[in-house]
Amino acid sequence: MEWILRLATHQDIPALHELIPHSVHQLQKDYYSLELREGALGSVFGVDSQLIKDGTYFVVENNTGIIGCGGWSYRKLLYGSDQLHTIDESSLLDPKYDAARVRAFFVDPNYVRKGIGTAILRACEEAIIASGYTRAELVATLTGEHLYESHGYVAVERYEIELKNGLFLPAVRMLKSFTI
Repeated sequence: MEWILRLATHQDIPALHELIPHSVHQLQKDYYSLELREGALGSVFGVDSQLIKDGTYFVVENNTGIIGCGGWSYRKLLYGSDQLHTIDESSLLDPKYDAARVRAFFVDPNYVRKGIGTAILRACEEAIIASGYTRAELVATLTGEHLYESHGYVAVERYEIELKNGLFLPAVRMLKSFTI
């Protein structure tokens, strides 16, 4: 196989700090200005070590290193990196009432359209269902909206996220229900 998918570990964090800005700057340049991308890096787009601690974050690697990442969460936070955490947002969701969160997908621009995002999404959805959730929710970038839509996610809200530099990042909240 050209690459493998596995759960992320704490040792992967330095590689993720390299992958995420590389992915953002290359893959989102047709959707977001440089100022928007820069404003979102480190807050909206960044490493969320809680996902790694929770065992819900995946990486894809090949012989060159980590080429993709993404995960899911049973916590309230819908998006963001370590810099956005608050006590309320880290509280747990209830699978009986809440949708699990699909979070923080990034792919190396040299490896797009090779099934990496789809593989990570499938692994997330399998884990979400195994954890008792019947729905998943996410906040997609304009870049990622098509991927999620092609896997059954439906846009339910378009809005803007205020960034640290005072600009606003267009985003799409999406939902999917699972038949169990």
